[in-house]
Amino acid sequence: MSRVSSVGRRTFSALSIPNFRRFFFGQSTSLIGTWMQSVAQSWLVFTLTHSATAIGFVLALQTLPVLILGPYGGVIADRVDKRRLMIVLQSLMAAQALVLGLLVVLHVVLFWEICVLAVVLGLNNCFENPARQSFVREMVGASEVRNAVSLNSTMVNAARAVGPAIAGLLIATVGTGVCFLVNALSFVAVVYSLVSMDTNALTPSAPAGRARGQLREGFRYVAREPRLWVPLFMMAIVGTLAYEFQVTLPVLAQRTFGGNAATYGFLTAAMGVGAVAGGLVTATRGRTGLRPLTVAAAVFGVAILGAAFSPVLAVAFVALAATGWTSVTFLATGNSTLQLEAASSMRGRVMALWAVAFLGSTPVGGPLIGWVVAGAGARIGLAVGGIACLAAAVIGLIAVTRLGRGKGGAGGHERAVAGAEPPVAVSVAEGSEIPGVAV
Repeated sequence: MSRVSSVGRRTFSALSIPNFRRFFFGQSTSLIGTWMQSVAQSWLVFTLTHSATAIGFVLALQTLPVLILGPYGGVIADRVDKRRLMIVLQSLMAAQALVLGLLVVLHVVLFWEICVLAVVLGLNNCFENPARQSFVREMVGASEVRNAVSLNSTMVNAARAVGPAIAGLLIATVGTGVCFLVNALSFVAVVYSLVSMDTNALTPSAPAGRARGQLREGFRYVAREPRLWVPLFMMAIVGTLAYEFQVTLPVLAQRTFGGNAATYGFLTAAMGVGAVAGGLVTATRGRTGLRPLTVAAAVFGVAILGAAFSPVLAVAFVALAATGWTSVTFLATGNSTLQLEAASSMRGRVMALWAVAFLGSTPVGGPLIGWVVAGAGARIGLAVGGIACLAAAVIGLIAVTRLGRGKGGAGGHERAVAGAEPPVAVSVAEGSEIPGVAV
């Protein structure tokens, strides 16, 4: 029994910090609504246009601001109070969901309006994402970053398990508009959690201040740190071609398995169930560094390929659960590796590049995978993502091998926790160039 208690304390250790606990539960509520909106938006576009390419186009519009302005969003995150910035941006996201919900409920929504509102949401995301990612360390400190990131990933995917299932049922019974309205209401929880925090218990990074060249400075810093730009490049490949489930799963549900909105919701929920389990394991036993990230990318790729070629719906549910498990392992490992390797004055800019690699790659990947799905089917669209993960794993393996010859040792600073700030630059031996890999 004491062993179980010990494991439980390790798994949920970051929740012992009151501010993070408040934020965690506020986000949990909001993210259920976010996943409901995600499913409802894809299904709404599909029913209006009957086109997988249109779904990819809307997703591209939603993430294009992250690609274009994401790095500058990191500069802003390093300059300002992250908590206050998040309060404003989360409130604006609630307004966006409310407008979309009213348009749908009143039966006046048009495709171009969905596109415009997708851009509005994307503009919010490109500034909110780096602020939220780098704010985690201000709440929990260096020693709990990995655990907090893993729990956040678990929370996102627990919401993925619940939100899409609810969305599928609501779409089938009362329509898509209610999903958007519920999401608008859910933002109240996260805004309240931010407003009511004990600011004296936070450990904010010193503001970077305004200066010319801060964006270029961030790029130069990442470019000379292999333990930063290699994970970012791996994420860019995976983010472009693998994380396009909003494009592939609606078509897989309807055309491959002959299902409806509820089928789509439960396929997405199956990923969420697996991701919750994977996130809890990562929170308890996960490690950071290039070697664990490489292994996670390889297993993620195998899981996606299993889902792509599932012969029946029941097997697809199991394969997508495995996909969710390995997905959250890859994301949490990469995210926490960057947070622990980046200097505090650069963390906002580094995490902005992570958002660009993850979300900003969708303007390319969304339409591309939509085109593949339209021409070759959802199975091939999924398979392309699986192959991309395996390619990223090969790049990670090359990096681990090359870095292992330097003073840092193989594995790229693998560690469970870290309490000290990393150096701003690595030694020549540690930072040896890796041919063919760039950010």
